Amino acid sequence: MPTLFKLFGLIFRIYTRDHRPPHVHVISQEGEAIFTISENGIEMRENKGMRQKDISLSLSVLYENKELILKEWKNYHN
Repeated sequence: MPTLFKLFGLIFRIYTRDHRPPHVHVISQEGEAIFTISENGIEMRENKGMRQKDISLSLSVLYENKELILKEWKNYHN
């Protein structure tokens, strides 16, 4: 499970051998959220206890790095 970033106490990971659509697991001290990443945008698919503050921060990081994340997803899954 490659780690893309460790920022602000959040860990951003892509799991190898994972299913489509492209998505990122973001882990905080309180929980985990899964965000689907597409050319059209980013959407939170699941939240398992992550605080709203960390969700907002995660979205900012994901939007800022969307192209890199999609490139890395393709490297691991194509």
